[in-house]
Amino acid sequence: MPQTRFVLKKALGLGKKPVVVVNKIDRPGARPEEVIDEVIDLFIELGADDDQLEFPVVYASGRDGYASLDPNIPGTDMKPLFEAIINQVPAPQGDIAGPLQILFSNIDYDDYVGRIGIGRVERGSVKTGQQVTLCRHDGTTKNVKVTKLYQFEGLKRVEADSASLGDLICVSGIADLNIGETACSPDCIEPLPFVKIDEPTVSMMFMVNSSPFSGKEGKYVTSRNIRDRLFKEVETNVAMRVEETDSTDCFKVSGRGELHLSILIETMRRQNYEFQVSRPQVIYKEINGKKCEPMELLMIEVPQEYVGAVMEKLGTRKAEMLNMDTRESGITHLEFRIPARGLMGYRSDFLTDTNGNGIMNHIFDGYEPYKGDIVVRQQGSLIAHETGESTAYGLWNSQDRGRMFIGPNVPVYEGMIVGASPKSEDIVVNVCKKKHVTNTRASGSDEALRLVPHTVLSLEQCLEFIADDELVEVTPKSIRMRKVILDKTQRMKAWSKNK
Repeated sequence: MPQTRFVLKKALGLGKKPVVVVNKIDRPGARPEEVIDEVIDLFIELGADDDQLEFPVVYASGRDGYASLDPNIPGTDMKPLFEAIINQVPAPQGDIAGPLQILFSNIDYDDYVGRIGIGRVERGSVKTGQQVTLCRHDGTTKNVKVTKLYQFEGLKRVEADSASLGDLICVSGIADLNIGETACSPDCIEPLPFVKIDEPTVSMMFMVNSSPFSGKEGKYVTSRNIRDRLFKEVETNVAMRVEETDSTDCFKVSGRGELHLSILIETMRRQNYEFQVSRPQVIYKEINGKKCEPMELLMIEVPQEYVGAVMEKLGTRKAEMLNMDTRESGITHLEFRIPARGLMGYRSDFLTDTNGNGIMNHIFDGYEPYKGDIVVRQQGSLIAHETGESTAYGLWNSQDRGRMFIGPNVPVYEGMIVGASPKSEDIVVNVCKKKHVTNTRASGSDEALRLVPHTVLSLEQCLEFIADDELVEVTPKSIRMRKVILDKTQRMKAWSKNK
């Protein structure tokens, strides 16, 4: 899985000594020997040195609660695993009597005590109330005080008076602490090197909601509310960046992918924020005079009958196949290298192409020269003609134009997206149309209004669906899609001008 590769690559780069545990050896069809060969290939691919390749192997069954050093001989308890960890993984190295060094590797925040630095005591010991020197990334130093000290007991933080070499601790009292900074003894200022945090690859605009329904469902709707919330997020979410733009109502937020940003959007709407966001855009870089774009390593597992559809769809998105093999269960494992923008909007296509039987994971894999244009969206939008409430009659007249996203008795406004058109161009439909009332009615003259069930899109699906001239309106109760320019006449003028 991509998360395994990411964490393992970081651990191997730091020179950590691995212990490989092959779990679930009690299952029918278990293949521990093949798994070990695959692990060796993975270690070599991620740059492991000779010492790291000589790893001990423990075979285990977590369900039955045993571990063994031989895959053919089941164990009786977990003792072999614990002994392997104690014997193979070196204890923390350092001088417990030396001058203090704490490397902060994570940040938390508390409304009462402020910023909390989470790190490890690399040398010496620390006490509550102690004066320390904070070494910053830019080379400057600052004298600060350890107001409170916490240690971990399981998943809980417990207040402590002191900590020493090897302890994982939390420190409060340092207001502007950042990840990767070192707290030292004032008598011996020696900052530690830190692993560089990966930069964002995708950005989107967060804006004040400007739709006709703005302010009806959310509690926090002003630009000041949104600005404060976004900059508060940056205090603990270190892989995210927030930039102010020329407009006071618009902020550029950059993250590690669509999922990273959609988690923030969902969290904010649950906290009663109301706003609108633009289509995600990849962040390009200029390297050696060439325009470069972020690439993703994509891993897919699908039943064999769906392989052709997956490969065909990914081929149009500039994906390059790296590996393909079939497992015993009839599942085909595929690996691709694909531009990050080629993955935008693909998840829903993938679920459709595989009838929900596929598994897809991806991870950032560096920058490469621009791969050319990719036609991601091949369908247009069905746009509401007027502001009002959708009717069964209006939807019945509109559903032949495409797939509907709303049902009857739903408030809509002019310029709101109410469905998807099978054609590439947008179509304006009147979902608020009512049937004319006449004086005379013959029995059976009314047609039965049979509505096709509408599709309800999730937040992620909305972000995948919208085009560059569309927005997603996010409120605590609703997720709507709309055109940037709501008025049809003005929209046509802008389209003609850009063309």
